Amino acid sequence: MRVAVLGAGSWGTTLAILLSEKNHDVSLWTYRSEQAALMEEARENPAFLPGIKIPKRISILTDIQEAAYKKDIIVSAVPSQFLRSVIQQIAHHELSQTIIVNVAKGIENHSLMTMSEVMLDVFEHEKKGNLAILSGPSHAEEVSQRMPTAVVSASFNMRTAKIVAAAFSTPYFRVYVNDDIRGVELGGALKNVIAVGAGVVDGAGFGDNTKAAIMTRGIAEMTRLGVKMGALPRTFAGLTGVGDLIVTCMSKHSRNRYVGEQVGKGRRLDDVLKEMVMVAEGVATCRSSVDLAKQNSVEMAIFSEVHKILFEGKNPHLATEDLMTREVKGESS
Repeated sequence: MRVAVLGAGSWGTTLAILLSEKNHDVSLWTYRSEQAALMEEARENPAFLPGIKIPKRISILTDIQEAAYKKDIIVSAVPSQFLRSVIQQIAHHELSQTIIVNVAKGIENHSLMTMSEVMLDVFEHEKKGNLAILSGPSHAEEVSQRMPTAVVSASFNMRTAKIVAAAFSTPYFRVYVNDDIRGVELGGALKNVIAVGAGVVDGAGFGDNTKAAIMTRGIAEMTRLGVKMGALPRTFAGLTGVGDLIVTCMSKHSRNRYVGEQVGKGRRLDDVLKEMVMVAEGVATCRSSVDLAKQNSVEMAIFSEVHKILFEGKNPHLATEDLMTREVKGESS
């Protein structure tokens, strides 16, 4: 198949390599000309994926029009807050026979749209069934080293989900299918906020008990909002819910956990973000999630406290005390 991967960060580069290994004709697009030149010369992406060789058969492009032209699959691997501005550049292409796969995990700030909603908004004349989401516990650092990973391909059309699963599946990258695209998207996006909270727990010096509580009650809040927005509760018990939550809250590779840890240690959020090369999606998604909770009249106490820690400078110990001393409730509420 002819595949374009838009975005040459760690995940986009990893997926381009994976797809190339399956003998797909792959183009990898980056808007940075200097990055493209370096990758072309070194056949490596030192800023985002050091030590992993990029096969010569992958075309590295800076022209998004050339990258997207007459492709069977277009994979969008740009951060969620940039998805709209990137895909607007190719919205004029004839894409009726092209499957569009988004792999970023987030909720657009100003519109509160999920990534599939953004794609439908931009590609207003395209087939809804051609859109897909690839999500799950999948750090690029591990996938690029062929460590076993399981993810989910979700689409409004199960045929599309299966085509995507077949295109990406390898002996080390197992892809399941799901038609609950809303649940898959919300799970992937919202767990990043809980991962920031888990990092705060680490940075503030709390223990494993505290982190377990944050993770477990976090998945409860995620499910509550997801169901209110039309998702299936069982999706949050799967790979794109609790699975992705576990790896993002616990892993040394997690950018979201790292941000929370640094803030938990007393550093300013702006200072932490300035020194990072990669994007921690949970920071922007934290704003969106709190707004979505208000919009849908859903109580999300942990999300609210993470928001206050990140953007209002609330002390993590006080935030934890406020969570612990709330009115006693049933666990299922």
